[in-house]
Amino acid sequence: MSYVFLMKLGVAMFLGLLIGVDRQLKHKPLGVKTSMVISVASCLITIVSIESVNRFSLPGHTNMDPLRLAAQIVSGVGFLGAGVILRRSNDVISGLTTASMVWAASGLGIAVGAGFYFEALTATILIILAINLFPLILRWLGPRSLRQRDLSIKIVVQGEGNLDDVFKQIKHLNMQVKRVKVKDVESDQQKLEMMITASEDTYTTEIYSLLKEVDHVVSVEVESR
Repeated sequence: MSYVFLMKLGVAMFLGLLIGVDRQLKHKPLGVKTSMVISVASCLITIVSIESVNRFSLPGHTNMDPLRLAAQIVSGVGFLGAGVILRRSNDVISGLTTASMVWAASGLGIAVGAGFYFEALTATILIILAINLFPLILRWLGPRSLRQRDLSIKIVVQGEGNLDDVFKQIKHLNMQVKRVKVKDVESDQQKLEMMITASEDTYTTEIYSLLKEVDHVVSVEVESR
């Protein structure tokens, strides 16, 4: 029994390692240590839940659910997932993929703890492929919109400047304007806030430099979303 117990924890740690390496290579909040701890702890709780039935239930009167503790892991890990979901200043929600990986790491630990080794390993491979390979295939074979990204642009223009020149420059770069907001900053300045769609091949620095060259433009801020 002790060897099976150690093997389960070892496999859970290894699968958590694979998940953590994938996230850490992308510099995401969920790293190697966190994912391994989640997987091992989930595996341990699952083992304890299953073995408690054999140890504490009465012969012929088993009324204990062997996966009751494991069921609570999913809801408990939700708090960890919520902690990595961030709302940035430009109203962009980030961290959803990392939160789902937190939940997945706990699921892998539960599967290994219950003795489903092959299923857990298969799920790990599919999860890593879903995060890394499939999005590349979709961008390559899918519609053009999948190869575009949104940019938030803020431009301050002197009062005598022509805002149409800014839009002409954006059109010159083959970018599409999705949302526009214009407001007065000072008596002689206007602030233009836009959400545009640009190709992934277009560098953010290139957009910044070209907009900065427009006459009477005081400042330019470009943020990738």
